[in-house]
Amino acid sequence: MNILILGSGGREHTLAWKIKQSKKPSKLFIAPGNAGTSQIGVNIDIDINDFQSVKKAILNLSIDLIVVGPEVPLVNGFHDFISADNELKHITVIGPKKYAAQLEGSKKFAKEFMMRYNIPTAKYKSFTNQSLEEGHQFLEALHPPFVLKADGLAAGKGVVILNDLEEAKTELTDMLTNQKFGEASSQVVIEEFLDGIEMSCFVLTDGKHYISLPNAKDYKRIGEGDTGLNTGGMGAVSPVPFADDDFLKKVEDKVIKPTINGLKIDKIDYQGFIFFGLIKVNNEPFVIEYNVRLGDPETEVIIPRLKTDLVEIFLAVANQQLDTIKVEFDDRFAATVMLVSGGYPEVYEKEKEITGLDRVSESIVFHAGTKIMDNNVVSNGGRVVAVTSYGNSVNEALQKSYKSIEGVNFDKMNFRKDIGFDL
Repeated sequence: MNILILGSGGREHTLAWKIKQSKKPSKLFIAPGNAGTSQIGVNIDIDINDFQSVKKAILNLSIDLIVVGPEVPLVNGFHDFISADNELKHITVIGPKKYAAQLEGSKKFAKEFMMRYNIPTAKYKSFTNQSLEEGHQFLEALHPPFVLKADGLAAGKGVVILNDLEEAKTELTDMLTNQKFGEASSQVVIEEFLDGIEMSCFVLTDGKHYISLPNAKDYKRIGEGDTGLNTGGMGAVSPVPFADDDFLKKVEDKVIKPTINGLKIDKIDYQGFIFFGLIKVNNEPFVIEYNVRLGDPETEVIIPRLKTDLVEIFLAVANQQLDTIKVEFDDRFAATVMLVSGGYPEVYEKEKEITGLDRVSESIVFHAGTKIMDNNVVSNGGRVVAVTSYGNSVNEALQKSYKSIEGVNFDKMNFRKDIGFDL
């Protein structure tokens, strides 16, 4: 069996690492991959949003199964492209079709879906440039803080939270009139602010059945104590200590099941991962957002806790037989700490040589923004590597990661020293 993973980050390296452990013999390809994936599979240097280039690679490599890592190809209709092509339609794609991918691709679509199926979420309204004045009036009717979200994909940067009403009005004008986030903010969702603690839950569905994966909590801000600019994620832990059985039962009954049933009722063909970004308010779960793929760096803590053969799980998805798979997880905690380039998430330099990775023994290193240059591993992005460890407590897992990080170095390397501080 020949498997292709699309993507180049820590999520994709983690999936490749797990697939490589499968008892099902398979050849593994990653497009475009990174320095880490090149050690366990074959990297294919193509633009994954150029579907014709991807098709050529699929046919040349006789690919049987494709796992789509990032959201952009899914929102752009990659799965539809495969299904509509007579030479490719026999191939299994782990990732939803374009219409379903609007759960992440459009905040308005997701909110309307949640309202339709009584899935708990913040009250909201959406506005365009034509209804800007109504947007200002809606802000006046809310209590601060004010939450403004670009409707489309904005690479994790399209959410703004402000305390001042006039600032919020100016920001709304900037998003809608001046297209601050480009096409993504041609429509803006304004919603009430929910005060609580955030976490993420994940499922994999075959369209009929689903399996739940471990929950996790990630840390988005660049600075200690959750301060500073948002990033793609500076670290994560799994499972989440404050999510007890009672709370997770509420998540299952009020969020996951209504979502899966809603997809069936709406006849939305969904085959792949669903990420539920949740906030716990007075011991009740509310959905902040859906993602139509696994999160990063959450993948680096939830997939290492999966004991079941991932390729067998994907084959069950292909045959709509997920209900026949018994999924097992490691009871230990997993924690990951992300090493990032100096200056990230703003301007940063690449191609810094990374030393010490070969000396890490107590943790697993998942590459994110790396590449091979002159036979050395060098940085190739803002988030460079994730260092993941197991432990019998969150603290033990984190301490192992921090100890492993002591031996790793590259110029201007930065990381948060307080992951898990709020647990």
